[in-house]
Amino acid sequence: MNIGKFLAGDKAKTFKPKKSHRVGTKRYDLHKHAQATLGAGNLRDAVTLPEGEDEHEWLAVNTVDFFNEINLLYGIVAEFCTEQACPVMCAGPKYEYMWADGVQIRKPIAVSAPRYVDYLMTWVQNLLDDEKVFPTQLGVPFPPDFFERVQNIFKRLFRVYAHIYYCHFEKMTSLGAEPHLNTCFKHYMYFVYEFNLIPKREELAPLQELIDKLLDKRPAAPPDAGASASAGASAGEG
Repeated sequence: MNIGKFLAGDKAKTFKPKKSHRVGTKRYDLHKHAQATLGAGNLRDAVTLPEGEDEHEWLAVNTVDFFNEINLLYGIVAEFCTEQACPVMCAGPKYEYMWADGVQIRKPIAVSAPRYVDYLMTWVQNLLDDEKVFPTQLGVPFPPDFFERVQNIFKRLFRVYAHIYYCHFEKMTSLGAEPHLNTCFKHYMYFVYEFNLIPKREELAPLQELIDKLLDKRPAAPPDAGASASAGASAGEG
């Protein structure tokens, strides 16, 4: 696989259809601003709320962009992340994630990694398409619980990164996608820390060692399934 060709342009293969910003809207302008700042190479600056802009709009724009980014990354390994290869959604032996959406599946259930990611991406996609949660019309307010909803989205999307690093890192490396994966995850974590989107630090535990190395600009290494996990098993639900 030519990873450069795979990642290039809007026609790159994604796990779910790419979510776009409507041209001519404020959100589209913020998206272009974010992309331009990213192009300058400073990930820390790229996550900062632009002066005079609404924080909810900035969170909305970036939620869509990070969804698209993770969607693309998982698309690289989706054919290898099968029911047989990944019968449990996990990040190493000590971190297993169970799925519940509070509507169709109220009680957390154990599912395979591909099924979990499919449930998750569909759930995020539905939220992004819901005008009551992510309004796109000018003057329509965001819901009172918007920030909490965004936190929940980022908490769950983190688990896709955790699974990729623990279970598909070698494949990403062999495809030449490791630098891109690390850059995307570093950008993601800068944004998470900037807006406190994953307040429970135990959620970050599977990749905390990697996060510290990436954000400190020390040489990054794949997480070690034994060393990175804290004492005591952790199971994420919902």
